[in-house]
Amino acid sequence: VRLARLRGVTVHPEARAAIVLGGSHWNDVIDAAAPHGLTALHGSAGDVSVAGYSLNGGVSFYSRTHGLAVNAVRSVQIVTADGSLVRASAHQNPDLFWAVRGGSGAFGIVVSLEIELLPYADVFAGVLLWDVMHTAAVSQAWAEWTASVPESVTSSLRVLHLPPLPELPPFLSGRSIVVIDGAVLESDERAEELLRPLRALGPEIDTFTRIPAAGLVHMHMDPPQPTPAATRHRVLDSLTAEAIAAFAVASTDPGLFVAELRHVGGAISRPVPGGGAVSAFAGEYIVHGIAVVPVPEAAVPAHGAVTAFVDAFEPWAGEALALTFLDGGMDRAAGFDAALERLRALKEHWDPRNVFAAGNPVPSEATA
Repeated sequence: VRLARLRGVTVHPEARAAIVLGGSHWNDVIDAAAPHGLTALHGSAGDVSVAGYSLNGGVSFYSRTHGLAVNAVRSVQIVTADGSLVRASAHQNPDLFWAVRGGSGAFGIVVSLEIELLPYADVFAGVLLWDVMHTAAVSQAWAEWTASVPESVTSSLRVLHLPPLPELPPFLSGRSIVVIDGAVLESDERAEELLRPLRALGPEIDTFTRIPAAGLVHMHMDPPQPTPAATRHRVLDSLTAEAIAAFAVASTDPGLFVAELRHVGGAISRPVPGGGAVSAFAGEYIVHGIAVVPVPEAAVPAHGAVTAFVDAFEPWAGEALALTFLDGGMDRAAGFDAALERLRALKEHWDPRNVFAAGNPVPSEATA
């Protein structure tokens, strides 16, 4: 089912909320909220579906402070397996509302949802960039820094192997670089103080400053259009010196497009009272590998590259998964954790014939 034409956002600034049609992208929400001095728990790419991202969890650069985006969902309008249009909220069909917040597309077609907005007109955010030769030093410094920063700071560390493309700036085209990016929900003075240890490493580029909140979605430099890729991730319980050494080595694989460590924990790891099937996940970091698949023949080596990269972190991996980082080839049941049995029962109630084959399915006992 494609909802590409079902797009639109209505902002209610006094309630700090938005009604979002089911096919809308985050760019639609960001653009509608910005004139009111508001923003949302969006991800790092603006062309991602609001419904799919939010109802599968949603990790934002605001999330260590505000938690997963799924917890900002106030209600949904959903077409269920019998063709009914149903409203689900804390007060109407609460069991379905619980299930869809994590079970997502396994329970119906979400044609609209109401989400809470954040009261940020601007945010202190940016990018620090070095040549890849500095990966070991930058990685070690970032690991030590993230172990001490407050929950107001959400950041990522990435090694990027950029192809020689004409659309890239000449100083980036064909280069391998190491990048730290993120957002600091503090005053300018406090943000500058927190960033001092990283800036002491002498980055080639430093763009951290106060920017309009609408600009945060461009900071991570995701491709502007959907790009075929192989991806894999694990959630790490810790980031030891040995794990950082493993990152410095494994990230050099030229078969990777992105080798990433994302700092999570904080509010992301705390279950929310009244939350849905997924309201948090345990762990302190996500390790994430991406390899581009420009032609079908590249799929096998791409999957091999991301698998080898992520497998290097097995000694520090926990049981949790981040559902919005899943891209096949992993046990999706693990992402539902203790919610799985109740999800199975509600799947049987709302969709007994398994009409909806979701991207992240609720597995039956026979297939789990």
